[in-house]
Amino acid sequence: MPATHHTASTPAADVLICEVGPRDGLQNIARCMPTAAKQAWIDALHGAGLREIEVGSFVPPALLPQMADCAEIVRHARSRPGLTVVALVPNLRGAEAALAAGVHKLTLPVSASTAHSLANVRKTPAQMLAELRSIAALRAERAPQVGIEVGLSTAFGCTLQGAVDEDEVVRLAELAVQAGADEVGLSDTTGMADPERVRRLFLRLRAAIGKHAGAAHLHNTRGLGLANCLAAWDAGVRTFDSSQGGLGGCPFAPGASGNVVTEDLVFMFESMGVATGVDLHGLAAARSALLAGLPGEAVYGMTVDAGLPPHFVYADGRRPPAHTLAGAGR
Repeated sequence: MPATHHTASTPAADVLICEVGPRDGLQNIARCMPTAAKQAWIDALHGAGLREIEVGSFVPPALLPQMADCAEIVRHARSRPGLTVVALVPNLRGAEAALAAGVHKLTLPVSASTAHSLANVRKTPAQMLAELRSIAALRAERAPQVGIEVGLSTAFGCTLQGAVDEDEVVRLAELAVQAGADEVGLSDTTGMADPERVRRLFLRLRAAIGKHAGAAHLHNTRGLGLANCLAAWDAGVRTFDSSQGGLGGCPFAPGASGNVVTEDLVFMFESMGVATGVDLHGLAAARSALLAGLPGEAVYGMTVDAGLPPHFVYADGRRPPAHTLAGAGR
């Protein structure tokens, strides 16, 4: 698997948090954030210590006008030192555009639900695996250093299909690795997961594909986002997707709302003594940059509302500034 783009100055981290707000967050908002505002937000996220950011998706602007400037955003993000720049691609054409723009990692959605797959990318899961094989061949020819990640959407249930068979999720993960994916993660697209199922399915994933087992992409739709992240951590997951302010969801899955809040996820891990390399006051500044680009947008997060406890210490022993976070970026 291609190396991530960390530098010697990046604080050591026990987990990698991938910020998906600029893609997953913005795609679910009707307004389009101006390009300059996106760039300022990404700069602030990077300044807070985030070292992997999913900056957009290469899809037709007619479908998601919020992503029309994705190539420009990728080129800007590449200038941030130590940052792994990730973009979602739904097909070979999107992968060609993403590689031309200079991404470090491609992520491809492969749904465990045929109904969701047809609604989301207009292809069956089998057709998406064929698309993955074509993308892997293109990567090998043009940019072998670029990573390919598959996110198994609706892995814990689907609002369109209903229940999703865990055996099918594991089977698709194995087929994705065979088709050329470097990593395969599980996505709770519709917020149906619970901690026991998260732990069980990630353990099965790791047993089936070993080092290729990837990120936990969990939603907080029913308030279990952090509990599910903790269950994934217990199962050995060390990469987590989250979105600043809890923005996000899938526009093609009814009821899919609410990613895990980056600020709350960082606070949970740091409080546990698990280093994230991310600074909470830096995240508050990034939250302000987000709201400057989308004035009046609803954002969420218990940590920002409550502030840090008086004796909070980061996992690496750092102490935060004396002032609290309460109300930051509101």
